[in-house]
Amino acid sequence: MTTRPAGTSAPPAGPETLSPADGLAQLSFLVQGILERRAREHDLSIIQTRLLGVLRDRRPTMNELARLLGLDKSSVTGLVDRAERRGLVVRVPSTADRRAVLVSLTDHGRSLAFAGAARFEADISLLLERLPPSDRDALSRLISRLLVAHATDQGIDLSATIKTENAQAGS
Repeated sequence: MTTRPAGTSAPPAGPETLSPADGLAQLSFLVQGILERRAREHDLSIIQTRLLGVLRDRRPTMNELARLLGLDKSSVTGLVDRAERRGLVVRVPSTADRRAVLVSLTDHGRSLAFAGAARFEADISLLLERLPPSDRDALSRLISRLLVAHATDQGIDLSATIKTENAQAGS
């Protein structure tokens, strides 16, 4: 029998296996909390942070941006207006379609997006260090498959983005 010093509690119970829904919900809360802390460092909201993240590797039209962010066009217009006033993005006329406007990061927006992404990546890497490398690799593959399948269902091609990110991670 093991005795514990007075006033100490029993060690936590062994790890439970959560349902996928519960596990993903709890993990999303954890990740959102990390993302919110990083966004606040630059006086950004989560949706502004998502905007900068989307624009790191593409120059979408306003309609494409609405679909990528899962927002209606009027919400995206307001979001881009506010980001433009802060000097984070610019609107550029499309050379392919005169009616379309592309949204692109400014140098300041790009610097902010990449710096924030690097800090967020470090935070998540620290969290994932608790897993062996083979589990981290498996998790990455599963997440990629889920996101590509979901994006495909929404008519969005993420495969080029994921290949670019994987190439950058390997360099």
